[in-house]
Amino acid sequence: MKVLKIFIILFIVANFSELKSTEANDVLKNKILKNIRCLICQGQSVYDSESEFASSIKLIVDRKINEGLKEKQIYQFLREKYGDWVIFDPQLNKNTYVLWLLPLLLFLFGGAIIYKKIILNKNNKI
Repeated sequence: MKVLKIFIILFIVANFSELKSTEANDVLKNKILKNIRCLICQGQSVYDSESEFASSIKLIVDRKINEGLKEKQIYQFLREKYGDWVIFDPQLNKNTYVLWLLPLLLFLFGGAIIYKKIILNKNNKI
């Protein structure tokens, strides 16, 4: 009887740990899929898309997670296969410096123009 109780307890614990890992895998899968651009439905994430491409990417990501790959490894695999454009949040590297720095430069340039106009208006009023 004791052996049966121990077996039942081990069975329950094993099922709960499997449930937790499946839930964690689903959270990771959804996080990754929301950050991948659907190449068919441009501007839409794979998570939200119903295209064949999105379906195949969902299967690939699910398979890679089940193989034990980490999030960065999955992103790296997708970058190698489809390019940097497939990821909504691109990495900072030599190919994306302009993408990351252009908004800052435009903001500074716009601020300089506004500042100059304010200074010129003050000088004209005097």
